[in-house]
Amino acid sequence: MAKKLYHGAAYYPELWNEKVIEEDILLMKEAGINVARMGEFAWHTMEQEEGNIDIRFFVDIVHKLHENGIETVMCTPTPTPPIWFTHNHPERMYVSQNHTVMGHGSRQHACTNHPYFRKKANEITEHIAKAVGSLPGVIGWQIDNEFKCHVSECMCEQCRTLWHQWLEERYETIEQLNEAWGTKIWSQYYYSFDQVPQPGPAPFLHNSSLSTMYRQFSMEKIAEFSDSQAEIIRQYSDAPITHNSNVPFSVDNERLFENLDFASFDTYASQENKASYLMNCDLWRNFKKGRDFWIMETSTSHAASLESYASPHANGYLRAEAIASYALGGEAFCYWLWRQQRAGCEQPHGSVISAWGKPTVGFQSVLDVEEMRKKVEPFMVATKPQQADIAITYSDQAKAFFQTEPHQQMDFRSLVTNFYNHFVSLGVHRDLIPEKESLQDYKLLFTPFLPYISDEYRKRAVDFVKSGGTWIVGPLSGGRTKEHTIHTNAALGELEEIAGIEALYTYPMDGTGSVGHAFGEKAPLVLWSTVFEYDEQTAVGTIAGGNSDGKAFITESKVGKGKIVHIGSLPVEEDGDSLLMKLIDHYATEAGVSVRTDVTNGTIVAPRIDDEGKQSWVIVNMDGEGGSVTIPEKAMDRLTEEMISAGRLEIGPYEYRIISF
Repeated sequence: MAKKLYHGAAYYPELWNEKVIEEDILLMKEAGINVARMGEFAWHTMEQEEGNIDIRFFVDIVHKLHENGIETVMCTPTPTPPIWFTHNHPERMYVSQNHTVMGHGSRQHACTNHPYFRKKANEITEHIAKAVGSLPGVIGWQIDNEFKCHVSECMCEQCRTLWHQWLEERYETIEQLNEAWGTKIWSQYYYSFDQVPQPGPAPFLHNSSLSTMYRQFSMEKIAEFSDSQAEIIRQYSDAPITHNSNVPFSVDNERLFENLDFASFDTYASQENKASYLMNCDLWRNFKKGRDFWIMETSTSHAASLESYASPHANGYLRAEAIASYALGGEAFCYWLWRQQRAGCEQPHGSVISAWGKPTVGFQSVLDVEEMRKKVEPFMVATKPQQADIAITYSDQAKAFFQTEPHQQMDFRSLVTNFYNHFVSLGVHRDLIPEKESLQDYKLLFTPFLPYISDEYRKRAVDFVKSGGTWIVGPLSGGRTKEHTIHTNAALGELEEIAGIEALYTYPMDGTGSVGHAFGEKAPLVLWSTVFEYDEQTAVGTIAGGNSDGKAFITESKVGKGKIVHIGSLPVEEDGDSLLMKLIDHYATEAGVSVRTDVTNGTIVAPRIDDEGKQSWVIVNMDGEGGSVTIPEKAMDRLTEEMISAGRLEIGPYEYRIISF
């Protein structure tokens, strides 16, 4: 449980003079900002000349903030190496897939694997940690900033060398790599590891194994860099360490947070895409189970850069976002940024204070968030999010598979978000969990869009089923091996034998006129699909029309005390949404899922429990249209201490209520 709720902002005092800094601190106190994050882009300020590192400016700022009741999350400034690092040194720079060498400017222009970058990054990190690590105002650390948000896999010579080392550690002999990748295809056979190319320019597509393994190599290397930064900081500071990540970035978040202390993310989801916002909360809550997450960046009003801008939030929405995040396990709700930047590429971005020191269009919303934070803090620190009965597995490794094999340009994040939104619409409380997370105490496990299901994951899922759980696999799950090749024993590998089913074909159903029938609904079927032999004992969803008329696209198999359900194809359009929600509702009811409500669409219920196991609901309207939910028994409003009768409770536009049973 959180000890307090933080309300913060990213701050860049190195951009402003002393008079403005004093003004900023007074305005932060007025706005209720109790934590500031700083330093992530300030390498030049700290080391204007190579080897001459001076952190005194930031030490002074930490003291000033602390004296005014504002705590600090200190960052390492490694995303923006200064000009002395880059000038006349193209060998130190990031190289794109088409072999374009980055120049100085923007950020993330250096290769984080280059040994000289690692040397200088370690030096500046150690100086910062020594200087501020023991200061009373420093409550946390952020490593770098948004790893791999602008770049993905580097193709420089240093990465080539590391790639070959990584392959040798993974496969031991080149013969084993050739066998695993099937390199006799198109004469791609290699005789030594140093012959294996990076997936750079090529006349057509690279071998799937080459592309996916290179993505995994890159993900591992950026996590290793994070590990090394954390190791240095821990020598001088006991404050917890994080990194501000997100789903689209080219990282494996489960691996990244493995050696960090708490999870945090940045989100600029628009109001219309609230499912993406909620999904991040449900996912980051589980990257460091039992430790509250932070929203390290979100906009007070709108996101923008020189190229584009998003629509501003409606009045009231920011507060709804904030209360939802606190209720779903957030310890901090922070803005990017405090004072609007007068220069750079993000000048138009929403902020708390304008470049000229006046409140922005989002300032009143920030005040509303602070008023709410003060009201709900006693309740939030005395309770914690209730574990869901339903787990949905999320995998950044799967994201890498989809980047290599996107079929019809499918985006992994969009697929998962759309699937996840069905649970939100049904009012079903859910946990998004990484692949290695325990399945204990769940009743229902969903594994959608996981092309490769590892032996370790499959074993845990089957054990879960044998103990009485229901495992729902698919769509687009299980059809690829660890090396991103196709199974040769069965379309879905070992899963078919375990479930006692037979997959006949795998092919794209788009444009075939195939219609799926299941749970009293029918809907068009699309995307790469797995078709099963029809069997009265296992067929739950059948196909009408198209190339597989009369076959099955959903099967259900009894295994031990539980069930394995396969979804072989994705139902789409409004009818498809209805069919999927019927499927979720059917198995949730059958499994005895109790952590759910009949809340109307656009309003959410976040269940929380106290140390005695007593349940409360945080109810938030997020669409601005109001909503309602049935209160099953007499309850108390925690904010007004008024009693509420059982029955339908109306929630106004962007209103929030806290109900205790």
